[in-house]
Amino acid sequence: MRVATWNVNGLRARQDFLLHWLGARQPDVVGLQELKLETAQFPHEVFAKLGYRAAVLGQKSWNGVAILAREEPAVVRRGLPGQEARGARLLTADVLGLRVTTVYVPNGKDALHEDFAAKLAWLDALAAAVSEDAAGPALLCGDFNVCPAALDSWNDAAFRGQIFHTDAERQRMQALHAAGWRDLFRERHPARQAFSWWDYRGGAFHRGQGLRIDLLLGSAALLPRLREVEIDRDYRKKQEGLAASDHAPVWADLAD
Repeated sequence: MRVATWNVNGLRARQDFLLHWLGARQPDVVGLQELKLETAQFPHEVFAKLGYRAAVLGQKSWNGVAILAREEPAVVRRGLPGQEARGARLLTADVLGLRVTTVYVPNGKDALHEDFAAKLAWLDALAAAVSEDAAGPALLCGDFNVCPAALDSWNDAAFRGQIFHTDAERQRMQALHAAGWRDLFRERHPARQAFSWWDYRGGAFHRGQGLRIDLLLGSAALLPRLREVEIDRDYRKKQEGLAASDHAPVWADLAD
């Protein structure tokens, strides 16, 4: 089974690119983020042609998450309890024997901005909401807008204490770890520096100036099944003239 996560940065702009990737990589379950369209506007029929069913929580122009899968996802949560004011940022469904949650964590803007405190509160609410899920076979995936450790930033020394690089954010990631969630990429590649997001500006991608903020977190029950995890860097590049998101997909292969 192949599971994946991807911040597509606008489904309308990236629909053909996503279809290209689905055809090439053949994932079984995908958590999507930053759809930037309303739930009713999701093009179910387009993905059905490739054999995918979708659960969707959309929002006009901003945010929005979805789960694509080879069978109909049975929705468990639509939105993060108590955090509805932050937008459509969480969706949980049971599918293919897994409880899958896709998240788009608030950016926070700046460590001194009022939105930063709201980001920390959102992460606290997330840990509380998914704590019981980690007891079974479960996947928590998405754009976390946090570099979990220094290795996950191209220049942690320069950015230490700034957004994505603060102790407060990393403590929230450690709280998820303590609740039973494991970073699948780090389980397979404990010392590899690799990134999943690069700014469009300044040639950041080609200069290697990225961050690893797109994560696949798995419960303990998934670890014996884990075979490989990769950041699909090729799909941060144009494909057949199609424009890429600023995020790369991340996928993991699990034994059945």
